[in-house]
Amino acid sequence: MASEYSKWHHPYKPAKKFDKKVAYFSMEFGIHQALKIYSGGLGFLAGSHMRSGYELKQNMIGIGMLWKYGYYDQGRNEDQTMRANFVEKSYSFLEDTGIEVEVPLHDNPGVKVRAYVLKPEIFGCVPMYFLSTDVEGNDHLSKTITNHLYDSNELTRVSQSIILGIGGAKVVEALGGADIYHLNEGHALPAFYYLRDKGVTKDQMVFTTHTPEKAGNEERDGRHLNRCGFFGRTLSEQELRKEMVNDGMINYTVSALRMSKRSNAVSKLHAVVSNDMWKDYEGISEIIPITNAQNQNFWQDDEIKEAWEKKSAPKFKKRKKELKQELFEEVLEQTKKIFDPNVITIVWARRFAGYKRADMFLYDLERFEKLLSNKKYPIQIIWAGKPYPKDYYAIDIFNHLVNYSKKSKNLAVLTGYEMDLSRLLKEGSDIWLNTPRITREASGTSGMTAAFNGSVNLSINDGWIPEFEKNGKNCFVLPALDHKLPVWEQDEQDCANLFDILENEVLPTYYGKKKKWQEIVWNSIDDVIPEFTSARMATQYYKEMYNK
Repeated sequence: MASEYSKWHHPYKPAKKFDKKVAYFSMEFGIHQALKIYSGGLGFLAGSHMRSGYELKQNMIGIGMLWKYGYYDQGRNEDQTMRANFVEKSYSFLEDTGIEVEVPLHDNPGVKVRAYVLKPEIFGCVPMYFLSTDVEGNDHLSKTITNHLYDSNELTRVSQSIILGIGGAKVVEALGGADIYHLNEGHALPAFYYLRDKGVTKDQMVFTTHTPEKAGNEERDGRHLNRCGFFGRTLSEQELRKEMVNDGMINYTVSALRMSKRSNAVSKLHAVVSNDMWKDYEGISEIIPITNAQNQNFWQDDEIKEAWEKKSAPKFKKRKKELKQELFEEVLEQTKKIFDPNVITIVWARRFAGYKRADMFLYDLERFEKLLSNKKYPIQIIWAGKPYPKDYYAIDIFNHLVNYSKKSKNLAVLTGYEMDLSRLLKEGSDIWLNTPRITREASGTSGMTAAFNGSVNLSINDGWIPEFEKNGKNCFVLPALDHKLPVWEQDEQDCANLFDILENEVLPTYYGKKKKWQEIVWNSIDDVIPEFTSARMATQYYKEMYNK
C-alpha cells in the first residue's frame, strides 16, 4: 500500500516560489515509452511539464487516466498497410493508493474509481495519479470506461470526461485538496462544475486551450450531458440554460474559459487566434500566451549536448552519424532498406491528420521523382505517425505513403510512433519537416525536441515557429500564404515552395557549404534552449497562472 501517497506528498520540500498546491488534469500523459497512456502531442507536452515540475521541486501533482488498452499499438497488415492492435496493458510499477471514490454516471448511482500512483522516483516526474474504473464491484459497462484513450463511442467519451473530471476532483479531495486546479484542454471540464458546487472559487481554476479552430472544441447537447451526470448533480432547466451556448449546446472550451480566473493559449499566435475566436462569448477569462515546450534532460542526447556546449563540429558530426545509424537500424528492420548516414535525412513524424499534409511531396510527383533520383544531392525521407484508429482519411494517407514508398530505396514509412521511435527520429534526422495548413497548428512541439538534437526545422510559419524562426539562419521557413485561399490552392503553392526551398537552399547548403550548415545547427540549438524548454514553461505557469 502506497500509504504516504494516499495523502498529498512529495519526496522534496517544494521550492518557495512553487509552493502552491496544483492539481493538473490531462486526458493523456507521455511520461515514458512503457507507460502507454498517451497518443501524441498533448501527452508529450503534459509529460514534459510533469518532469520539469519534479526537477524544479514544484508542489504539483498530475491527474490522468489508466487506459487499459492505451491508445493502440500500431502494427501492419500482410501488405504492410497499417493495422491498429488493442492489447491489454498492466503496469507493475504503479501502486494502488487505496483511494476509491464513487461517481454517479448515467443511471448508475455510484461507479467506483480507483487511483493508482506513479511515484516520482520511478521516471522522474511529480506524483501522478491514474484513475481506473476496472474495479471489482463495477458492472461490465462501467469497467470499460477506462479501456481506450479517445474512445470512438460518443457516450463513452462523455463518461471518460466525467470520470477524469469528477473522479479526479474527488481523488484530489481525498489527498487533502489543492490550491489550484488546472485543466489541460477541456476533457476534464466536469471537475470545474463539481468543484464550483463544493465552494472552490474561480480564483482556484485555470485552463489551457490547445485547439485553434472552433470545430476542434468539443460541443455536446446540454440536456444530454445533464442526464449523463456531467455537472456533478442534475441542474435545473434554468441553471442549464446559463451554461448553454449555440442552441442548447455545452461548449467545453467556452465553459472552461468562463469558469477560470485565467486561461492560456499555447503559443503567441494561438493566443491572438483564440482571443479572436471566443471574443463574442460573454464572461470568458483573458487568454494569455504560454508557449508549449519540452523537457531538455529527457529529450536531448547527452553527447549532442556536450558537442553543442563546446561548439565542437567534429564531435557533433561524429555523434550525428552514430545516431543516424541507430535510426537506420530501425528503418532496416521495418522496411528492409539500407539508408546511408552520409545522405541528408528528412523526417516527417507526428500524428497523422489530413491538415498536417504528410503527403505534400506527392502533390507534384514529377518534381518529387526528380528530387529522389538526384545524384548530386541525394536525399532520404522517413515518415512516421499514428492516425486516430477511426480516422480513415488519415489512415488512407498513411497507407498511400506505404504503397508509394515500396518501390523507392530512399523512402521509408515506419510504424510505432511512440516516445522511443520519436526520440530515434529526432536524434537521427538532419531536417525536421512540418507542413500543416497555416493557422491549424496551435503550437506543435516536435520541432523543438528535434532542434535540441541538431535537426534543422523546415516548416510552415505556424504555431511556435514565428517565435523562433530566423529564416536561413536557424531554420528554413516556407513563405506565409493567405489562409483564406482555397485549400487546394494553398496545397499547390506550399508544395511548390517546399520544393524550391529544398532544391535552392537546403540541399546546396547541406552538401556544398558545410560550415554554414553547422552554423545553422548551432543557432538552432542556441535559440531553442532555454526558451523552448519546459523548465521555462513550468516556471511561467506558476508565475502567470497559479500565483497571479
